[in-house]
Amino acid sequence: MNVILCGYGRMGLMIEQIALQSEDMDIIGVVHPGLYDSPLDVPGRADVIIDFSYPGNLDGILARARRDNSAVVIGTTGFTEEQLAQIREASKTLRVMHSSNYSVGVAVLKRAVAMVAPALKDSFDIEIVETHHNQKVDAPSGTAKMLLKAVDPDDGFDHVYGREGVPGARGHEIGIHALRGGTVAGEHSVFFFGVDETLEFKHSATSRRIFAAGAMRAARFVVNQPAGLYNMDDVLS
Repeated sequence: MNVILCGYGRMGLMIEQIALQSEDMDIIGVVHPGLYDSPLDVPGRADVIIDFSYPGNLDGILARARRDNSAVVIGTTGFTEEQLAQIREASKTLRVMHSSNYSVGVAVLKRAVAMVAPALKDSFDIEIVETHHNQKVDAPSGTAKMLLKAVDPDDGFDHVYGREGVPGARGHEIGIHALRGGTVAGEHSVFFFGVDETLEFKHSATSRRIFAAGAMRAARFVVNQPAGLYNMDDVLS
């Protein structure tokens, strides 16, 4: 597969390292300041575009994908609602893999809490806590939002992002909390607090390499699919 890599930060570097060790992938260009300014500038034909950059690259990525009929693997977070609508629209004619987290373990965590929540949501309080390194830009993390959607797919709860002052007794709500510090690659916990008992589902990443490896696995999956919008649940299935 010919790969255009968008983003050359920590994730991009790890994806490049894994690709160099793979016999079935060749990175034909990297979109990053000082390299290629846009996916449209990279010569050759791309089979897949892997994006771990920033939301401003979305237009160029989708335009290049349409030009080459490339598959797209999107790991960038922080998109606006309009951009998310763009991604959904593009998936009608393109193969698009979009996930906030490419860890296989997180995909299993998402499935687990989605199964448990219906049984507990009427009698247990739900809270989500995520922890990341001190350089992360957005909060809460895209993964925390993904887990929130898993436990509250119909938006039946109020979503409270942190608490301060005198909030009083909690209402029909789910709290989402973001911690930032050090070099933490990523930790996510979903708590179900009942009377005299607590159930916690937790995933800890000790290296970003698991996300890069998951993105490569997702790329190998999506290039062989028909047009549509996919996530890591589809890869596991």
